[in-house]
Amino acid sequence: MILPQFYVDDLIKNAIKEDINYIDVATDYLLDENEESEAIFVAKADGVLCGIDVAMRVFRLLDDSFTCVLHKKDGDEIKNGELIAELKGKTVRLLKGERTALNLIQHMSGIATITKECVKETVGTNATIADTRKTLPGLRSLQKYAVTCGGGRNHRYNLSDCAMLKDNHIDAKGGITPAVKALREKIGHTVKIEVETRTLDEVKEALTAGADIIMLDNMSNETMAEAVKIVDGKALLEASGNLTKERLRSVAELGVDILSIGALTHSVTAFDISMRMK
Repeated sequence: MILPQFYVDDLIKNAIKEDINYIDVATDYLLDENEESEAIFVAKADGVLCGIDVAMRVFRLLDDSFTCVLHKKDGDEIKNGELIAELKGKTVRLLKGERTALNLIQHMSGIATITKECVKETVGTNATIADTRKTLPGLRSLQKYAVTCGGGRNHRYNLSDCAMLKDNHIDAKGGITPAVKALREKIGHTVKIEVETRTLDEVKEALTAGADIIMLDNMSNETMAEAVKIVDGKALLEASGNLTKERLRSVAELGVDILSIGALTHSVTAFDISMRMK
């Protein structure tokens, strides 16, 4: 894990409180508190694993006696039916943590899996796959970590990381040039400026204004090819908007540097993983 443990723990504790409240009326009345059991995590699809440490942490926070043996690690490509982990602990704790653990690992593995599929579409080009800020509130770090497990790269984590001038910023300030100029006078030397453009004229203006990164927003392949010629390596080019998996290869081959895809996090399908009691 590259995520701070305190962040992960806080997230898990909130999730558990949301799910259990103060009692599990089925488990607590049904089973003895001291009974122990073993369980396994099994893949039920092909994809990329992500979140195994987060999932196991759920059980450790519920049960000091919990132990596990991991057969796969984050970033591993796994096949349907493969054993991911073996678990041992208090039966009531395993059952109480099951849904929270599976929710997290299934969501994170789903993100890693679709990211890997997108990355494979760009092999042999100079383009990289990146995420966006279109994440679920409270889960951004886990979602962005999952993107890296799938071979993608992270866009800015939050509004403090980069000055991105989107259409509403530009319209509010009266244009690209005055917006970039105003920012340059105030931001620190380590902060980059990215400008969202919708036309080739805006691309030219952003380049002249001194943008570090130019976003080509919802442009056709033909228009983006012209933008690549105009910029000629003087700024990074980020393609964004309507980047379906079927279109990624053709866009990457145009010569853009980054393909940012909001669907990696906001429209992901959960990866199927099952927990089975032995």
